[in-house]
Amino acid sequence: MSLPQKLDRLLSRADEVRHALNTADGAQVGALSKELSELEPLVAKVSAYRAAEKARDEAEAMLADPEMRELAEAEYYQLRDSLPQLEREIRLMLLPRDAADSRSAILEIRPAAGGDEAALFAAELFGAYQRYAASQGWRFEILDYDASDLGGVKGATAGIEGRGVFAKLKFESGVHRVQRVPATETQGRIHTSTVTVAVLPEAEEVDVHINEGDLRIDTYRASGAGGQHVNKTDSAVRITHIPSGVVVAMQEEKSQHKNKAKAMKVLRARLYEAERARLAGVRSADRKGQVGTGDRSERIRTYNFPQGRVTDHRIGLTLHKIDRVMLGEFEEIIGALTTEDEAARLAAEGE
Repeated sequence: MSLPQKLDRLLSRADEVRHALNTADGAQVGALSKELSELEPLVAKVSAYRAAEKARDEAEAMLADPEMRELAEAEYYQLRDSLPQLEREIRLMLLPRDAADSRSAILEIRPAAGGDEAALFAAELFGAYQRYAASQGWRFEILDYDASDLGGVKGATAGIEGRGVFAKLKFESGVHRVQRVPATETQGRIHTSTVTVAVLPEAEEVDVHINEGDLRIDTYRASGAGGQHVNKTDSAVRITHIPSGVVVAMQEEKSQHKNKAKAMKVLRARLYEAERARLAGVRSADRKGQVGTGDRSERIRTYNFPQGRVTDHRIGLTLHKIDRVMLGEFEEIIGALTTEDEAARLAAEGE
């Protein structure tokens, strides 16, 4: 189907939904209103595109008139040059959307190779994402933070709430590598360490059905830094989803009930993402149009402190501003990843 045909069908559907809303009963109003709210930005863009096309054609016709040529020429070239960008924006809006893009997200960070240095960098990276979330106006809730002895983390999990969080952060999943001289290094040698980052779309109970009989729930005493309650009450919770083998442990809260609720939130997200990954594997052709797979084993980025640079290996982007990135300024990287992904998906659609 050609682009003009797609646009005609889109405008026709928007008219149908508007008409249906006039006669819809209570049960239908919600679904129709939601569909119309999703269509309207695209309808507005199509209207602007077609108005620009019409104005361009009118200006082109005026070029033949010697008295109007000078006036029409500037308008014609301006409109002609703006149309490809408008068309690209429309094609992007027509691409199949990831249903999870509008969701909040669960962020998990774990040290991998590198011992204490990996744990320290995991804590720093977790803090950088926390600052980025604040800059976006998102709510950042620490669900679990298992501190290590030297100020790092053995693992950290956060819930990040806001519209479109997953769309922004989904390309952060993978292996992040750090190269620097550790504070404990006496001979100035650069060490390489890695941490894994997972970003999961937050799942609702309706997204994932979890049978209580499939869960094994263990309680135990919390360990590590955590205040007066540590090692005095069985507040920590470990939930094992037996069919999948997924295990989630929480000990951040003093309340066993709160730790269980947080663990279930993370468990739902992991099971939901596992199903999404399975479906994406089935649609393997679609994955060719993505910047990355989101696989935790994929090395995606290097933070080189001696050279002051951050390099994203998937798109060959290098920024010499590691200090700003570690303060939470990820927007330039995330914007470049999003643009690259859009270009790849447009190409896959036959752009």
